[in-house]
Amino acid sequence: MTAAVLGGGGWAVQQSLTGAQGNPAGGQQLWIALGAMAAVGLVVGLVVAGRVSPLATFVPSMVLLAWTIVYALDMNRALSLVPDQPTMHEIVRQAVAGSRTLLSSGVYALLGVALFIPVLMPSRWSRGDDDEEDEYEQASDESGYY
Repeated sequence: MTAAVLGGGGWAVQQSLTGAQGNPAGGQQLWIALGAMAAVGLVVGLVVAGRVSPLATFVPSMVLLAWTIVYALDMNRALSLVPDQPTMHEIVRQAVAGSRTLLSSGVYALLGVALFIPVLMPSRWSRGDDDEEDEYEQASDESGYY
């Protein structure tokens, strides 16, 4: 999930910025980038709203919030955590440039808080109802001392 937000979101932002600058009326590149953003949003929404482990939202939220705090305290150190060697594949370099944009604009802080909120709900940490326990209670109720 963290890789989808960091890589997919970064790539999509960079592609949309490049597409908007090159062709303001829109084009295929812009539509692909918007589709990738929608896919990342769908993954985040399913994890936040679904009944999955609370750790599925806790770990990415801590990564995003920690990276934002490092950026607020020492911008150069936070940006040095992003790989930028020219030997990397073009798609990876575009994702890195988009990640820098998302980090510097505060979007990662917003996503980090949004992903942390479900962790605070106690119902996410409790187990679901077991059918075996219900059957046991029904069987014991039928055999009363009347």
